[in-house]
Amino acid sequence: MKTKAAIIKGIDRPWEIEEIDLGDPVAGEVQIRLAASGLCHSDEHLRSGATPLPFFPVLGGHEGAGVVTKVGPGVSGLEEGDHVVLAFIPACGRCRSCAKGLQNICDEGAGLLTGQAISDKTYRATLNGDPVLQMCLLGTFAPYVTVNEASVIKIEKDIPLEKAALLGCGVATGWGSATEIGGTKLGDTVVVIGVGGVGINSVQGAAHAGARFVVAIDPVEFKRQKAKEFGATHVFASIEEAAPVIGEITWGQMADVTVITVGEITGDIIGPALGLTAKGGQVVVVGMGHATDSQVTMSLFELTLLQKRLQGAIFGGTGPRSQIPRLLELYRNGQLDLDNLVTKTYKLEDINEGYADMHAGKNLRGVVLYGEDDY
Repeated sequence: MKTKAAIIKGIDRPWEIEEIDLGDPVAGEVQIRLAASGLCHSDEHLRSGATPLPFFPVLGGHEGAGVVTKVGPGVSGLEEGDHVVLAFIPACGRCRSCAKGLQNICDEGAGLLTGQAISDKTYRATLNGDPVLQMCLLGTFAPYVTVNEASVIKIEKDIPLEKAALLGCGVATGWGSATEIGGTKLGDTVVVIGVGGVGINSVQGAAHAGARFVVAIDPVEFKRQKAKEFGATHVFASIEEAAPVIGEITWGQMADVTVITVGEITGDIIGPALGLTAKGGQVVVVGMGHATDSQVTMSLFELTLLQKRLQGAIFGGTGPRSQIPRLLELYRNGQLDLDNLVTKTYKLEDINEGYADMHAGKNLRGVVLYGEDDY
């Protein structure tokens, strides 16, 4: 079938709307009509070249939710009409990582940036006969996608799809980085550095876990005010401004957990983040840096003698098949706020405006909504 899509044709090129060909599902795959797609910073890393790709063009988008329209051979547990969320990390359930309970680092994730479908290592999206790389093997910047069942999580039909779309990356990643891999406990002090679409969910996750102090750091005033609405007890514009106050409110103990969720991370933030963190505490690194950046500035003396931990995190440290249903239950019960995460919605044709708003600090999360004129 033919469908429109937002693609980029090279580094630093704008998103362009093109008509692409989308293949039908083969064994193990389904086709989905999307209701919405989140505008995540990670897709801009493709455009900037920070995330290396084997070729262009690339179809962006890795946060989406919609309705199954076609089912390929051998698919179990999914049928036409099902409502689903797409997870940017596939969870095959069979590989060594999945068997160990680490679905968020499923072995199938090794192919996320190749564009080659899990089922047969070919391409589902093409432009003028040439392959199009689908971001995270999804490509939600198109109203239709054909994806492997490993990336699809069935949800109940009472959940608004435009809200559920955010669970495929930003919500699950941010929430889990504070609560799961961060391990926030009742009475802890948690610091979140960077309050965007991921960081705001670390804020509300830490608050939900019972943190006594939730400190949000972001240079944008709008985001600091939003952080207060989602559970932050203190907000600051910089690490330098926050450090003495964190020391004061914790009687010199500092933070039990520090979560770094800036949109573009560089190695010089690690040292200051460790400085905010207590003895025996943990720094969780969530933000993505440039693939070639291997320089980190930190005190190894401090790391060793104060027994601090530096931990990477993807999808919040937990599997999509367990985390997404759990978060939807919290949403139903009023304990997870999805309704106020979306600052502005856009048509697909306005995607460059959406990303301009993100870079300008105007949005917690922008979302592309698809309507009848898109299908």
